[in-house]
Amino acid sequence: MALGSAAAPAPQLLDNPVARLLPVATTLLATIISIQPAHIPGHAALAPAFVLMAVYHWTIYRPDLLPPLVLFLVGIVQDLLAGVPPGVTAFVLLLTRAVVLRHRRHFANRPFPFVWAGFTMLTGGVMLFLWALHCSLDGVMVDFRGTVFRAVLTISVFPITSFLLGRTQRTLMSAG
Repeated sequence: MALGSAAAPAPQLLDNPVARLLPVATTLLATIISIQPAHIPGHAALAPAFVLMAVYHWTIYRPDLLPPLVLFLVGIVQDLLAGVPPGVTAFVLLLTRAVVLRHRRHFANRPFPFVWAGFTMLTGGVMLFLWALHCSLDGVMVDFRGTVFRAVLTISVFPITSFLLGRTQRTLMSAG
């Protein structure tokens, strides 16, 4: 049996080219939103990882419409716009896609708490990895509180983002 093939439904084919672009468009929109930090009193400017949310959602429900090349390009663009060393976000997005694809059968066609729990674990791992990477690249211990706050913020905002992406997905299916 192939990895990720058990119980994951086959995606419906879409003839509408505009509908086929919705996952890419929403991921690009998430990129633009993610580089606009929220100024929260008492904290550094932080933004939830909206791109991570979009990649998680589309990899579970329509991985065929968000290919690795697109994720690589989105990651490079986000790095350049955010002033991060180019390739960091691209690597994280491709790694995220690989991990979610491997386990998508556990989340497809499941109640939202399962999907959210999976996203919570993914976000914790991604944020820990990014923190360790930034510590290594900067050669100093980066304050871990900002990482924890961003992870909690990302996990907290996920239900709203997931709802909006789900509505987009339903629009996609009806358009196809």
